[in-house]
Amino acid sequence: MSAAQLTQVLTAIDTANGADPNQDDGQPASLLYGTRMSDELARLHPDAGEALQIAARGQHVERWKLARSTFPEGRAGYLAWRKAQGVFHAEVVEALMAEAGYGAEDIAAAGQMLRKEGLKRDDQVQALEDVICFVFLKWYFAPFAAKHTPEKIQRIVEKTARKMSPEARARVLDEFDLPDTLAQAFQG
Repeated sequence: MSAAQLTQVLTAIDTANGADPNQDDGQPASLLYGTRMSDELARLHPDAGEALQIAARGQHVERWKLARSTFPEGRAGYLAWRKAQGVFHAEVVEALMAEAGYGAEDIAAAGQMLRKEGLKRDDQVQALEDVICFVFLKWYFAPFAAKHTPEKIQRIVEKTARKMSPEARARVLDEFDLPDTLAQAFQG
């Protein structure tokens, strides 16, 4: 592993995400999301290894290419779409890492993180999930909440909290000013 390899992969992810036709805050949505993921990872896990740094940046690589509308409506279709996205993102990132000369172990580790294999059991997978949840709460929760009922918001916050490590949940309570009903999801 080298700084040049890491830079090559991150640049390749950014180049791919720069083609996102969806815009957020005046730039390609996936590119902005990847930058936010890297920034939040650096803040929460400043000693993160290269595989985790790559997985964080590649979390939504080319996300627009696998449209939600190509999957059935409802929860089962949504979950199938999310699983397919994880597999797709892992494949894209693994190919970019191989092209940059990363070894099989690092490539497999990044793929495992992106597919969420070992959530709650593997520290690296959990670290990525915690970063994902922080990015959601910091950047995407308010616009989401504005479109949904208080009951749905409560369910989403509870699901988000369940995915997080105890340390990350405690940090949410320190860093976010949540209403008591939502903060309860992160307690304990």
